[in-house]
Amino acid sequence: MQSKATALIIDDETDLCHLMKLTLNKMGIASDVAYDVKSARDFLASKTYDFCLTDLALPDGSGMDLVKQITSQTDMPVAVITAHGNEMIAIEALKLGAFDFVNKPLELPRLRALVESALKAGADIRANTDTSQSFDTQNQPIAQKTTDDTLLDQRLIGDSLPMQQLRNTIKKLARSQAPVFLWGGSGTGKEVVSRLIHDLSPRRDGSFVPVNCGAIPSELMESEFFGHKKGSFTGATADKIGLFQQADGGTLFLDEVADLPLAMQVKLLRAIQEKTVRAIGDTKEVPVDIRIVCATHKDLAALVQKGAFRQDLFYRINVIEVKLPALNERRADIPMLAKHFLGIIAKDWQLGGLSLTDGAITALSHHNYKGNVRELRNILERAVTLSDSQTIDAHHLMLSGDDDVETLSFDDFEMDNTHSPYYDKRPIYTPQPIIKENRTSTIQGLQISGAANYGTIKKADNHQNADHQKSENLPQEGLEAYLSEQEKQLISTALIRSHGNKTQAAKLLGMTFRQLRYRMDKLGLGTDDHDDDEE
Repeated sequence: MQSKATALIIDDETDLCHLMKLTLNKMGIASDVAYDVKSARDFLASKTYDFCLTDLALPDGSGMDLVKQITSQTDMPVAVITAHGNEMIAIEALKLGAFDFVNKPLELPRLRALVESALKAGADIRANTDTSQSFDTQNQPIAQKTTDDTLLDQRLIGDSLPMQQLRNTIKKLARSQAPVFLWGGSGTGKEVVSRLIHDLSPRRDGSFVPVNCGAIPSELMESEFFGHKKGSFTGATADKIGLFQQADGGTLFLDEVADLPLAMQVKLLRAIQEKTVRAIGDTKEVPVDIRIVCATHKDLAALVQKGAFRQDLFYRINVIEVKLPALNERRADIPMLAKHFLGIIAKDWQLGGLSLTDGAITALSHHNYKGNVRELRNILERAVTLSDSQTIDAHHLMLSGDDDVETLSFDDFEMDNTHSPYYDKRPIYTPQPIIKENRTSTIQGLQISGAANYGTIKKADNHQNADHQKSENLPQEGLEAYLSEQEKQLISTALIRSHGNKTQAAKLLGMTFRQLRYRMDKLGLGTDDHDDDEE
């Protein structure tokens, strides 16, 4: 028969302890009660518990010290009890490793929900830890990977030190209920990490609800987050469940939280603090049990200083802050990541075995990634599209230019292009005019970077220089936008002439079907997933 769950209650209020002990007993949980720090430590030294509830203000010390002790020595979930209005103190406890907190005066439904979550978290930790040992030939124990480790390895590609630290952080965060704030550049994998935190937590059976705060019109934000009742406003033809209720029992991921308007920040703060929401047009509030994970690529602290983001909301969502490493900070992972993405592309595009040459791997390892992991994948997709074989070489990557390679300046390319192992000598575009034969001025005048030209900038004839000195001859929108528009027009013309047949259109343009499909997708011209005219 399964043993009865046990809990340790630590509080100096006798009546409150009696109430909690009675509530736990009705839930089938045995409990011991300690009224001070000393008694609590005696209990912890003599017995093992499934979870712990502790007040922060005790007669002979602070419950914060007990939180430190418990979280540093065991995996036992510990929740803190705090006076109403002292959430900041409770948040400090969460940063130390506390599982969750509950306010006084104690609300029994909230207490029961917390206890159930704590028991589930403890069971989850035990279930995902394989304590059995394997032995090598010298009869030495071999460390076993947990279920959590396996999942982390599958989704977080890389063995660099930053990634090892991130894995350990995620495992710790998964056990807690504390709000998490993720920040890092675009493409660093914020949603991947947030999903891992959810999938490794006791909330894994609940919903993971991601939302891009910047993609919701401000006038619809309240309805999207909290829902609405039928007839509450024009167009409300039926009841709508908001994102908070959709995530009940699970995790709500607020991506680009910095884009929330100030008016919505106030309402969001109240929903997070009170753990209740009220739909538009409704007269009652509905309790919700969610964990908040937020993310942004912006400097939220700087926005707080400017008054563009509420300070109280910032402190409420920034309980545990996690910085995601940029790809430039973990270059050792690039070869592994590249091969991983290449395998995915080959599978998704049904291209068979794709491979990278040593030169391609070297080029990728030295590239300056401004778009991080997302940029790496895009580079590989482009290279596969442009390659005529299953082997991707350095020139297929098109990575030359001072904006791409950190160690090379534009002047380096002017003097000697041969020293770069991934320099593509095929000129793609010769920018004109050349202003007084000064290439740097020409590039600046055209609003492009050195990376926009993958070959040597050729000198124009003197009469060409004279004809094009005037700035009004340059595209006002910038060269890249101008060329994109020209490319759209050419592709559209080819499709019209071929009566919509993409294979024929590709031949008219002197490219392969795969190249045309890639260009159409990049330019936003749209492609069907089921093209009948594919080669």
